[in-house]
Amino acid sequence: MIGRLNGILAEKNAPWVLLDVQGVGYEVQVPMSTFFNLPELKAPCALVTHLVVREDAHLLFGFLTHAERTLFRTLIKVSGIGPKIGLAVLSSITPDEFLRAVQSQDPARLVKIPGIGKKTAERLLLELKGQILFLGGDPGLTALEMGSSMQSQDEIAQALAALGYSDKEAAAACKGIPDGTSVTDGLRLALKNLSKT
Repeated sequence: MIGRLNGILAEKNAPWVLLDVQGVGYEVQVPMSTFFNLPELKAPCALVTHLVVREDAHLLFGFLTHAERTLFRTLIKVSGIGPKIGLAVLSSITPDEFLRAVQSQDPARLVKIPGIGKKTAERLLLELKGQILFLGGDPGLTALEMGSSMQSQDEIAQALAALGYSDKEAAAACKGIPDGTSVTDGLRLALKNLSKT
């Protein structure tokens, strides 16, 4: 298993990043919670990782904190929840907020996440109820400065589509985002708009 990567951030195109580790480029999918806090390109970057092995692919997922990875691993153990929904959850809610939703058995908070309907939210709450989730952060993996490369609204909409939002939802979420907004800031605003609907 690949549990941690420490290298240079070579590319970032949500939800994918390319991490150069001593000349080897690792393609890693990350949730928006991690993407928003990545350093500038060509800067050092460390990610804790989880490898998913399928018949047709080996998929590597990366996180800035152990709490995010712990929640991701907990989610994908639930029947019917795959890595795509796991990333969507982490892109829409913090581990602490998710834990509170489970403790209070609040499906309304979870159905706002793309890919999670009422039945899936109820199944998640039922299966995770009573489980003790250790979602503590790792002080060694501090949040890094966000990137500020200029991107168009089309790229923001594509990133939302990759997270499971429909074209209509993505277009609506991008309305009102000023021209010239960076992809990270644009995604943050778009996700905030979507959480209000």
